[in-house]
Amino acid sequence: MEPSWATGPDTSTLNAGLPDLAPSRERVVLSRWPQLTLTDGDLPSALRTFLLTLAVVDDLLAIIVIAIFYTSDLAFLPLLGALVTITVFGVLVQNRIRSGWLLIPLAVLAWALMHASGIHATVAGVLLGFTVPVLRSAAAGGPDAGPGMAEHFEHLWRPLSAGFAVPVFAFFSAGVTVGGLSGLATSLQDRVALGIIVGLVAGKVIGILGATAAVSRFTRAQLDESLSWWDVLGVCLLGGIGFTVSLLIGELAFGAGTERDEHVKVGVLAGSLLSAILAAAVLRMRERTYRRLHQQESVDADVDGVPDVYQDKPI
Repeated sequence: MEPSWATGPDTSTLNAGLPDLAPSRERVVLSRWPQLTLTDGDLPSALRTFLLTLAVVDDLLAIIVIAIFYTSDLAFLPLLGALVTITVFGVLVQNRIRSGWLLIPLAVLAWALMHASGIHATVAGVLLGFTVPVLRSAAAGGPDAGPGMAEHFEHLWRPLSAGFAVPVFAFFSAGVTVGGLSGLATSLQDRVALGIIVGLVAGKVIGILGATAAVSRFTRAQLDESLSWWDVLGVCLLGGIGFTVSLLIGELAFGAGTERDEHVKVGVLAGSLLSAILAAAVLRMRERTYRRLHQQESVDADVDGVPDVYQDKPI
């Protein structure tokens, strides 16, 4: 059996509140917009799904790194209070309680207690998100009845997140003082900036491509026959495009507003730009193949809303 990232979306998933790739892609557009902009158009859905999964897992692993390595003084009582608050929040949403008068104060309290514990408050947001059910309950008609609570919350909060939170973060965190060509040269001579560039361009490719090859070699998962490892290489290069989480880790590591923090920003932007250029060059070579696969994936002869390529053909 081939995995979903190799063969395209599973029809049961499509009917479980995720009708197509577009809504799912929008959920990570806030931190991964350059990757998804490059992949719009004729890129096969298998590769776009793989990139989406990669982006989500990559950010989650980064949040784990922040929680483990950037916690200096741990206060156990606030941490215990945060975990209890998150548990209460989880019990409420698992019972399909959507009242903002209950959930919002609990979420704010969990955020404040996590921050007071010494762990970065972003971890509280991730844990709160994990508690929200994705599929509809049987009492509400099951997965076929429509989107679950997670998608409902995503649509509800997207305007605030995309229209306020991310732009404000970008405004305060992404400002780079280059200082002309000489300042740029000075930044790129910093070993930290060079290490970031190498990590984004080469490190991401080695890690992602190596892990994918290992999974393909030692498990039953196989690359789809219509794709090649050049396609995987292009997506691996897209994985080197970083923004919000990369800047956040740089700020935590070297301190906001320091000279080295400015060099980190230059490294992140330079590495992301180089990754985007290389990825575009690799994926461009396969454009004709992608266009053909996209046409095949668009055929819906029975007009049931699910492309025929993802449905079992009658014997």
